[in-house]
Amino acid sequence: MNERNLVEKLKQGDEAAFKEIVDKWQDLVYNTAIAIVQNEQDAEDLAQEVFIQVYESIHQFKEQSKFSTWLYRITVSKGLDLLRKKKTRKRFAFMKSLFGSDEQIIKEPPDFFHPGIALDNKESGKVLFRAIASLPENQKIAFTLHKVEGLSHQEISEIMNTSVAAVESLVHRARANLRKILEEYYRHEP
Repeated sequence: MNERNLVEKLKQGDEAAFKEIVDKWQDLVYNTAIAIVQNEQDAEDLAQEVFIQVYESIHQFKEQSKFSTWLYRITVSKGLDLLRKKKTRKRFAFMKSLFGSDEQIIKEPPDFFHPGIALDNKESGKVLFRAIASLPENQKIAFTLHKVEGLSHQEISEIMNTSVAAVESLVHRARANLRKILEEYYRHEP
């Protein structure tokens, strides 16, 4: 069944269409989520939240863009929301620790492995994804969608609601920043 028919059937409440949508796009959503949040459990939870939102808000999809673009937009938005919440919790936990609370500071998430990285490149991938995580938010999203997910600048501009030139600039600056971060890392590597 094609994308348009699936969307129409889901708008009519067809649960089989929803299952087919999940089956068809779950890898795309999970891979995008893990590239943004860099934690397997968070990425799985995020993917579930994305599909719940798709089910609940399918009537808001106006079909002015591809369904996958709308799906990416939801995934990116929810991923960024999760990262913001985690930062707030870390700051709050740190502040509580300064004032003598017995609560533990929230630790950095454990290392994760993106499913697109070959087994023999796991260590390099870990270093790269840590570097990507340190980029400014818009650079991280543009770079991830372009280099990890393989989307065109045009597709990314639709997802991020910005111009193609802005996306090109974000990807260029992300590359330059990553080069600096990785050069610094490997200069100090034992």
